[in-house]
Amino acid sequence: MNIGVLALQGDVREHLSALAESDVLARPVRRPEELADIDGLVLPGGESTAISKLAVTFGLLDPIRKRIADGMPVYGSCAGMILLATDVLDGRPDQESFQGIEMTVRRNAFGRQVDSFEAPVVIDDIDGGPFHAVFIRAPWVEEVGGDVRVLGRVAEGAAAGRIVAVRQGNLLATAFHPELTGDLRVHRYFVEMVRQAL
Repeated sequence: MNIGVLALQGDVREHLSALAESDVLARPVRRPEELADIDGLVLPGGESTAISKLAVTFGLLDPIRKRIADGMPVYGSCAGMILLATDVLDGRPDQESFQGIEMTVRRNAFGRQVDSFEAPVVIDDIDGGPFHAVFIRAPWVEEVGGDVRVLGRVAEGAAAGRIVAVRQGNLLATAFHPELTGDLRVHRYFVEMVRQAL
């Protein structure tokens, strides 16, 4: 099983490492032809507007949209969640997304870099207790469509109740960065999604 990580900007190396530790072949994806060889794709955290612009520049926007429409499993963390959303609030007017998950996401919803924080998040479908979630200039989900399952919300603090993990079919998104924690449960959950889609 080959899982790609969109390698245009962001924490690509950390996702590649987490996937490799989850017993799959992980490879960076920078060109449209590299999409043909993968069974699933991770959209990493980083800067969503930069990744969006680079996806257009590298000719990846439409090919990724097509693979998503054809059922390829995709997981987006933080900026990747924004890139999977059908609607983005507080984004740039020219910002593009892959239009995967029927949801409205607010960019930088929790605040600026200095407002980054860590909090426990219970994720439905993932055993082992609360996930230690790292939020860095993170989005949150304001609204979801009827086919979207909410998997996790912030449990405590000023942002309690905010949606931070969702799934729609073969698409998974979190507002936080599991690749930075050493906890592989989210990556292994996605790997299983890819396996079931084969």
